[in-house]
Amino acid sequence: MDPGLRGGVLVIHHMPGFDREAKEIVRRFAVDGYDAIAVNLHWRDAPGADPDDAAAAARANGGVPDDRFVGDAAGAVRWLRDRPSSNGRVATIGFCSGGRQAVLSAIELDVQAAIDCYGAFVTAEPPAGFPIRVRPIADRLGDVRAPLLGLFGNDDRNPSPAQVDELARLLRGHGKTYEFHRYDGAGHAFFSVDRPSYRVAAALDGWQRIHTFLATHLRAG
Repeated sequence: MDPGLRGGVLVIHHMPGFDREAKEIVRRFAVDGYDAIAVNLHWRDAPGADPDDAAAAARANGGVPDDRFVGDAAGAVRWLRDRPSSNGRVATIGFCSGGRQAVLSAIELDVQAAIDCYGAFVTAEPPAGFPIRVRPIADRLGDVRAPLLGLFGNDDRNPSPAQVDELARLLRGHGKTYEFHRYDGAGHAFFSVDRPSYRVAAALDGWQRIHTFLATHLRAG
């Protein structure tokens, strides 16, 4: 393999949308030596709108349908793999709603790794009145095709620690390769540096886990 070639990373943004935080995460992976891309999953809901307005429109429509996400993600993965700099290996990483979508990408797409950062509703139904209308994908976990890294806060409610336990149990039962890390004192969105939910220690450790995981699965020969 040409040592100048590199892996690709698809960043799946959180429910607040294709905002500055999502773009900064893409830049972070580029600095780390990967080709990286993020897709604005809400653009059809509110073309040309600011991220907050587009996210509000997406919520009003029940969130991004799974088939639409898979189509957009497949295009992004293909773009990464077709680049002259690609070594053919691609990972996905998602935050919040994007965490669930990262797991879905490991089922639907040809990727070499997937990272779920506190993705809810993989194993559980959304609570009554919740604006995002998605269904669990627990019954599809036997089709996961890529190693999965999961990073979760123990103070989170969606997903709760019990739901993370259930996800681990199901993956283990299917013989899948997974690695979960959980953080006390951290809830949802602990990676979000511009939100009160940010937790420095959890985020720093989580980024180290991410870098190690990607180095293992994207830079392999």
